[in-house]
Parts: sequence; C-alpha cells; structure tokens
Amino acid sequence: MRAWLAIAGFAALGLIGTPTACAALQPLDLSVDGGEENWHAQRSFALRWSNPPGQIAAVHYRVLDPFGKVAVAEATLGWAATAVQHLSVPPTPGAYTAEVWLEDSGGAKGAPVTAKLRFDDAPPGSVEPAQLPAWVGRTAFPVTLHLGHSAGPAPLSGIRGYAASIDGLAGGGACLVASTCGGGEVRVDRGAAEDSLTLAELPEGQSYLHAVAVSGSGTRSALPSSAILHVDKTDPVTRLAGNPSGWSNRPLTLTATAVDAVSGMVSNGGGEPFTAIRIDRGAPVSASGDEVSATMIASGIHSVAYYARDAAGNVADGGSSNGHPDHAPAVASVKIDREPPSVAFAGSQNPLDPERIEARVSDSLSGPDPARGTISVRPVGSRERFAELPTERSGSLLRARWDSEGYPRGEYEFRATAYDAAGNSASTQSKVDGSPMRLSNPLKVATTLLSGFGGSVLDWHRCTRHGQSRRCHEETIQAFERRPSERTVPYGRGIPFSGRLVAGRNAPLAAMPVQLIERFDPGALPRERVTMVKTNADGAFNVRLSPGPSRDLVAVTAPTANLRGASGPPLRLSVRGGVRMRVSSTVARVGGGPVVFRGDVATGGAAMPTDGKAVQLQFRLPGLPWSEFRTVRTDPHGHFRYAYRFADDDSRGVRFQFRAFAPAQAGWPFEPAGSAPVAVLGR
Repeated sequence: MRAWLAIAGFAALGLIGTPTACAALQPLDLSVDGGEENWHAQRSFALRWSNPPGQIAAVHYRVLDPFGKVAVAEATLGWAATAVQHLSVPPTPGAYTAEVWLEDSGGAKGAPVTAKLRFDDAPPGSVEPAQLPAWVGRTAFPVTLHLGHSAGPAPLSGIRGYAASIDGLAGGGACLVASTCGGGEVRVDRGAAEDSLTLAELPEGQSYLHAVAVSGSGTRSALPSSAILHVDKTDPVTRLAGNPSGWSNRPLTLTATAVDAVSGMVSNGGGEPFTAIRIDRGAPVSASGDEVSATMIASGIHSVAYYARDAAGNVADGGSSNGHPDHAPAVASVKIDREPPSVAFAGSQNPLDPERIEARVSDSLSGPDPARGTISVRPVGSRERFAELPTERSGSLLRARWDSEGYPRGEYEFRATAYDAAGNSASTQSKVDGSPMRLSNPLKVATTLLSGFGGSVLDWHRCTRHGQSRRCHEETIQAFERRPSERTVPYGRGIPFSGRLVAGRNAPLAAMPVQLIERFDPGALPRERVTMVKTNADGAFNVRLSPGPSRDLVAVTAPTANLRGASGPPLRLSVRGGVRMRVSSTVARVGGGPVVFRGDVATGGAAMPTDGKAVQLQFRLPGLPWSEFRTVRTDPHGHFRYAYRFADDDSRGVRFQFRAFAPAQAGWPFEPAGSAPVAVLGR
C-alpha cells in the first residue's frame, strides 16, 4: 500500500518514467553539511551531491515539514548544480526533509532523493550547580562538581550535555561568544543525566564556576548559572614560642600559633581548624583555633613537632590522614637540663707546681659551660667570704693559680663552683676521693738570696766535703751582713758584685736566674738596667758592675712553680762625677794678659742639663781650703772655658792652685767631684 502511494505521488508530480530513466537521473551521494543525523541550531543548511553521467539541464529541490507537507516551495536551478548553499527551513524547530531531483535536456525528471534537515534553536533550561563546601582544601582533589540538570522540558534535539568554565569574573560564563556551544566547549557530553565534572586542580583563592546546559544542536541555556569556589591548597604557617635557643634549666611552656591567609583558622561549617604540638612522637596536644600550649618538664633533648589545620582542611602533620605524607610538620629541638653538674678537685697537688689548683667538671646533658666557673680560697675556720682566684676554663677543667706567697702562713680551704650550659650550678670543697680540699701555706720552698758589693763567696763544695755545710752557711750569711750597703766609686770605674741563692737553710740552688736591677738617678740614660746572671753549682754568682751614673740596686729571683722568690738587701752605689781642667799657662803676669782655664765634665750615661752643667772655679793657697771665685756653665757637650786676669800686685811671687768643681745639681746623676789641681805662679 505504501509503495503504491509513493508511486501515485510521483506520478502526480510528473516524475514517473521508466525505472531505468529515473534511476539514471537521481542525485548521487546527497549529503548535508554538518551531517543529516545531527541537529543544527541554524535554519540555513547546505546540500551537496554528485550528478550522474548525461545531460543534466536542471535541478529541483523543496523542503517538507515533519508531517510531510511542503514547508519550502519547490525551487529550480537551471543548470547542472551540485549544491544548494543556503537552504533555510522554517523558524519552528523540527526534523525537516529536503528533496532533490534532476531533469535532463529532454525534460525527463528523475525520482527525488531525500535528506534530513534537523533544526533546533530552542535553548534548554538553566542549570543550578551544586555548591561545594565553603572551602576546598588540598586534600580534596580531585574534586567533583555537579552542574545540575536542565530545568523544564528538554528541547527537541534533547540534552547533549553541559558546558562549564572557571574564571575569576563574577559575570563570566560558558559559551558567551555565541548562543551555541562548540564541541570543544562542552565539558560534559554524556547526556542529560550525567552532570558531574571532575577536576584535578583549581586555582587557589576565589573562583567562579559558570555552567549551562547544551542541547543536541549545541544551543546553550539562555543564562549561565554560577557557583562560587573557594580553594585553599596552602598549609597554615605555624610558629613556636617559648623555646630558647640553647638549654633551659627549668620547665618550658611552649605555645604554637597558626596563621592562614586564605581560608583562615575560624570554622566556617567545614572541618574544625586546630593547632597542635606533638612531643617526642607522642600523642599530640591540640586545641581548636589558632593557638595551643604544652608544658615540658623532663630533662633531655626533645623533638617537638608543631602544625595546624585551616578551615579548608589543609594540615601538615606528616601523616597519611592528610593524603600528603610529604607535608611534614615543622620540628624544633627543645633542650632541658634540670640537673646540676658534678665537680670535684684533683686528688693531689703536683709537687713541681703545688700552686696550680684544678677541678674537673662533668655533665651528661648540656655539658660544662666553658665560659663560667671559679675557684676560690679562704682560711680554714674563717667566716670570711671565699676570695675568687683568676680561673681558666678549658673544656671540663677549671684551673686556677694560687699565689701562696701573698698569703700568711696557715691552712686554707678551697671551693670550686661550676656551671653547665643550661645554667645549673654546683659547688664543692672536696676532692675526688671525698676528702676536703685544703692546703697548708707555705706551699713553696723558701729561698734566701745573699748579695752585696765584693767578689768573694765561700766555696760550698769545700764546706760540704768537710761536713761543715751548716757552719759555712752561717759564715756566708755573716760575711754578707758585714758588707756595706753603700759604696762610692770614682767616675768610670766598675765594682764587683756577688751573691748566693740557697733553698731552706743551706741547700744551694744551681743554674737559677738572678736579676740584678740597677735604677739610675734622674738624668741618667737609661734610667734602669737589668742584668741576668745564673748561679753556679754552689748557688753563687759573681758579676762586675759596669761604670755609669749613681744608682740603687737590688738582686732578685722570681718565684718558680715550687720555689718562693727572694731578694737581696737594697744597695746604693754612688759615683763621683768626672771633671778635668787645664790652664793655658803656668805663669801669670800681673797686669798682663789673662790665663785661660779650659775643661770638660764627663757625660757618660747622663743627659747634659739644658742650661749646661754648673762648674765652680776654685783656688787656694797651699794648706788652705778651696775658695770659689767664679761659676760657669758648660756647653751641650760638657766643655767650659774661662779667661782670668791677675791684677793684684799681692799676687806677685805667689803660687796658686786652681781646680774645677762640679757640685750637686738637680737632674745630674753623679756625686760632687773636682778636677785635679793645676798650679799658676803670679809675676
């Protein structure tokens, strides 16, 4: 019946010919741009085909509506066309049918060939994306977004899927350039029921999700719908307070505070933000919000981890609960040492250095403090405060030197005070064996230094060979006691100086250095001279003092580790000045020309006064005292000159004696002295 109706229809259109002729005039491979199975959002379609061999004179086409009625009247192309570029269908969505047939030069028409023109520009209803939690954290990815189903009846072309875009604009949207969405813009194309979109990443901060439904023709919803996305993928910044940089000797209260610049540390309906402290891998101490405190009491080196979770659920606790084991918490090392160090004095003194006092310090945790620690001393039985000694600190050792020679005889007790690096202190007055640390003074062997002018010293070996060491020692002391403590010598002359150093009463000290300290009078250059000599096998020494100005001198020996120092008696060596004078003539004519006195004052070892050395010119008659008749000054080199004229007739036939005398003078380091006299005869 259907076949008959089709034939009847074709006959009514005048398209019926012989079966062979109809088939020969049919368009070949008729197609629709964009595909006839696809829905189109535009009314304009393009048809393409190929013509069979033969003389094609015209092409006829028309459009039927979905009910078979003519929707677009027949049109004719008067040439052998192979395409219709702009074939518009009515504005009502629907599945239209295009019919195309050919006509040859003889007027014969072939059977029509059809193609579907599916048109649908109706927008689907809007969607309503499901709101995500207030904040999406790092551990929530990948995150699934539900775009929502299209509201209202579906378009004729159905719902192909959904399109979405994410940006930072509240007024943005998907497929905004045109009313249709291209295939590349449809993010979810699995039909109306599948509205979920899974994202591996989202930008941190606030973003906007814009979504539309897309029909089968690519037409989007009239208005995009939006949802706000808050994303925070950064862990809170957590800081720890109350932790000293070094050791502590008391319990510590640590406080962790957290700051989060994105989602914050205040609950917004999602996960509860908290801050936590975990000590030595134990159970964490946590508190809601941005702060928590924990108190540590036990001594030791503790590992303290501190971290926080923000409102988005980001937490760097280093565990698998956050899905990111590489996000480890911050860790601090907290060191507590509440125990004092141990300190004890050495068990005995070194006999070669008894004044060296040592104490050893130990501490198993923080270790001895290398910058603190003292050793002090006081008399036994005294209530005086301990007097601190200069103390060296080296590693675990406290070392002090007690200058026992500065303390009276008696028994003394010592105290060592030590510190560890945490500031704990401990004191002791005991040795390692528990006995009290006490010493009897004098610690060192007393020494005696005998010294004086002269060079003779008794032969110690001779004394010991005859068993008379004690007597020899006493004779030596007596001999030195008889020596004068002051000597005066002429200018330019040295003097022997000798001495003996003994330990105890009579034990000679060989090869010991002795310093001879000479302090010259003002005006001398230099003001001090130190001569070093060593004792011989008898403990004796001999030296000749060099010439020079007047001086005070003393022999001293410095203390050693086990010997006391000693000094000889203070001595004085006075040196007379050196003065010379000559006269130009030994005969002076009364009333005639002058005689000239010339001379010099020796300056060896002295600085000449700035205004010269005063020199008195004196005369006398034989057997009478000297009388001054003129005082002159030397030049900077010590030279002087004076011309004297004899004018008194009483001088005729008299032989006078003249000399130059250098008196005492401030800043002149020599004793008064005169020159040898010269004689002048008056005529």
